[in-house]
Amino acid sequence: MIDLYFWPTPNGWKASIALEEMDLPYTTHLINIGKGDQFDPEFLKIAPNNRMPAIVDPDGPDGTPISVFESGAILMYLARKTGRFYGKTERDRIAV
Repeated sequence: MIDLYFWPTPNGWKASIALEEMDLPYTTHLINIGKGDQFDPEFLKIAPNNRMPAIVDPDGPDGTPISVFESGAILMYLARKTGRFYGKTERDRIAV
């Protein structure tokens, strides 16, 4: 199960919508950016640039856990992982 570190901002919603549309199971962890949760040392281990959203996929490349942060990077990672919403050729990926 993927861990999603989230706050309801446009970028946060992008990651949660992608997880839903790709039928990937996930657990949501709220990162209250108004209270400064993004600066918590434990969160910084996941997203060293203190930005959310972020995910931790326990089944990352080669079966080892990986953290991914920034919404665009998360969307591309999940699309490649599932083979959905990414395109099969470079021209398809540009169109997407």
